[in-house]
Amino acid sequence: MSKGKQPSGQPFIIPQPIRSDGAGGPDYGPRDVLRDIQNPDMLVPPKTDHGLLPNMRMSFSDTHMQLNHGGWSREITVRDLPIATTLAGVNMSLTPGGVRELHWHQQSEWAYMIWGTARITSVDQNGRNFIADVGPGDLWFFPKGLPHSIQGLENGCEFLLVFDDGSFSDLNTLSISDWFAHTPPEVLSLNFGVAESAFQSMPKEQVYIFQDTVPGSLESQEVESPYGTVPLSFTYRLLAQEPLITPGGSVRIVDSTNFPASTTVAAALVEIKPGAMRELHWHPNADEWQYYLTGEGRMTVFGGEGNARTFDYRAGDVGYVPLAMGHYIQNTGKDTLWFLEIFRSDRFEDVSLNQWMALTPRDLVRDNLNAPAELLDALRKVKWPVV
Repeated sequence: MSKGKQPSGQPFIIPQPIRSDGAGGPDYGPRDVLRDIQNPDMLVPPKTDHGLLPNMRMSFSDTHMQLNHGGWSREITVRDLPIATTLAGVNMSLTPGGVRELHWHQQSEWAYMIWGTARITSVDQNGRNFIADVGPGDLWFFPKGLPHSIQGLENGCEFLLVFDDGSFSDLNTLSISDWFAHTPPEVLSLNFGVAESAFQSMPKEQVYIFQDTVPGSLESQEVESPYGTVPLSFTYRLLAQEPLITPGGSVRIVDSTNFPASTTVAAALVEIKPGAMRELHWHPNADEWQYYLTGEGRMTVFGGEGNARTFDYRAGDVGYVPLAMGHYIQNTGKDTLWFLEIFRSDRFEDVSLNQWMALTPRDLVRDNLNAPAELLDALRKVKWPVV
């Protein structure tokens, strides 16, 4: 270790790639020291890491920011994180009144509201409409192909969008302005039964995000459909759900069993207190796409054949774990770690290593691992997601 100075002028310790057992050596060449400080388990991997598992971490801070009047967006897709083939994410913010224009996707859209409030609208294939206001911790889900919109309310908002296709890009969606701009005026005239002059002021390209005024009350904006409203709500208030509380934190699980509209995406909101961890486990039905909301943590992914790799995560990072690979998430900071586990599935499923061992004949576990009685006596038959 050697000493350096932060931008504030305060000294800090420069980490070196030297493990406590003496492996490694000092790095005196060009390097990003602040980056190394953020990734201690990548600079000095645990001795148990081994093999060639691919990268499973990407930060939204390292992505391109799309700026518009009315808000911004940035995305992490398979182009940024090649291992993440099943899901893609978009981080978006809208100003007060800012609008993500009327559009639709070839993929389903699942969303988590990070802060602020927004108004969402949609119409299904049977002409049944939907309009709702969403706030912090609320979710929405729009099935593929259904048109929808999002608009920031009084203080604006920021949210996470997740799509059930890793190669998705939010800049490659089907937008109403883009369709109008690329349809002959005489066709538009015939379709709507108005003169061609009615379309002269239309945008010449996709609007994507634009600035508008903050809309009135929800009641003032409602439009009555002769076919009624959608039968299954497209929103779910996740923070209103009673969490599963354990000594180390809490978990809220949402999938098609309690949010019936969400047929292709399941998720869990996990709280890990300082010193605690999401237990050793795996998911038997889908890859896991993670979004870190607050705090700092680390995750080791076990891929079989002696392969294991450890990654460090901070707020704004995305993590990924392929189907059935073993892993844990440990809080390595001083504050509570909150993150989302998200899956391309209609159901949330996980297998606990601790519970598996507890529900297997004791002698078999003992002989398989040469396990002492101390370990066998501590096994739990009831799953604790956070320990």
